[in-house]
Amino acid sequence: MAKQVSNKQVILKHYVTGYLKESDMVFKNTTIKLDDQKGSNAVILKNLYLSCDSYMRSRMRKLEGSYVESFTPGSPITGYGVAKVLGSGNSNFQKGELVWGMTGWEEYSIVTKATDQTLFKIHDKDVPLSYYTGILGMPGITAYAGFYELCSPKKGETVFVSGASGVVGQLVGQFAKMIGCYVVGSAGSKEKVDLLKSKFGFDEAFNYKEEQDLDAALKRCFPDGIDIYFENVGGKMLDAVLLNMKLHGHIAACGMLSQNNLEQTEGVHNLSCLITKRIRMEGFIVFDYFHLYPKYLEMIIPLIKAGNIVYVEDIAEGLESAPSALVGLFSGRNIGKQVVRVSRE
Repeated sequence: MAKQVSNKQVILKHYVTGYLKESDMVFKNTTIKLDDQKGSNAVILKNLYLSCDSYMRSRMRKLEGSYVESFTPGSPITGYGVAKVLGSGNSNFQKGELVWGMTGWEEYSIVTKATDQTLFKIHDKDVPLSYYTGILGMPGITAYAGFYELCSPKKGETVFVSGASGVVGQLVGQFAKMIGCYVVGSAGSKEKVDLLKSKFGFDEAFNYKEEQDLDAALKRCFPDGIDIYFENVGGKMLDAVLLNMKLHGHIAACGMLSQNNLEQTEGVHNLSCLITKRIRMEGFIVFDYFHLYPKYLEMIIPLIKAGNIVYVEDIAEGLESAPSALVGLFSGRNIGKQVVRVSRE
């Protein structure tokens, strides 16, 4: 007889307008049967870690024509996480295996359409499992693909990274330093700015909240202009960067964090610079680059084990802390990659 256990879930209460609040999410206690799922293609997961990512905010509104679907009010939030397989009717996944991929914000999840592009097996367990929510998961391949595939970096180029203390930004900065670039990052607190320079090896960094004139701040850091901009913020920062790009510069548009909670997004007024400076600006979605994941692991795991790359996490304990942790992303409360530990198993 299948074992039935309680299953706490984080539910989206309603579609969200304006800034995300903890009260937009509620907890629900349900039950789930833990069986082997024979006769199905489903996988039962025990969630160990959940990833808090800024893109999740956009899924809390009614989306049309987006690359992802809206969350469903009244149902559990979903996102990337690390989990253990408890039961499987899917021949690709076996009981006891560890995986990372899309799962629910709950203690246990049933994934009905698991594929090798939605759940990735974890083979190397000599690094912390939580790393598979960040440096070894979706954000890591985001940084790798966006920087190397879109920016075509060369030694000696100047690189600016906004939102630089987040997992994607901290990795892009270190990748750029490895090939001999001059790297500057922006962040939202003195602590984060100090972290960029002292821990991640950025040549310079500034607190965008303390700068009265972003254009002047960028000219101070890049007197000869910017070759590569890794875009995580959008809005006023993008406007200022366009004025400071070099001829034939590259911009990889990864995210627009400053716009996620706005009902009316900010306009960008300096787009003519794309023409006059012949700038290549390209947006990208990580799903298009998952085929590079094995190649990325070959590069990054030896660097981690040799201590040649630095990675910082901010781990919140317990599923109960998940709403607060997610909301904190948008005020910059986290230091490093925001993770929620659901279970210590």
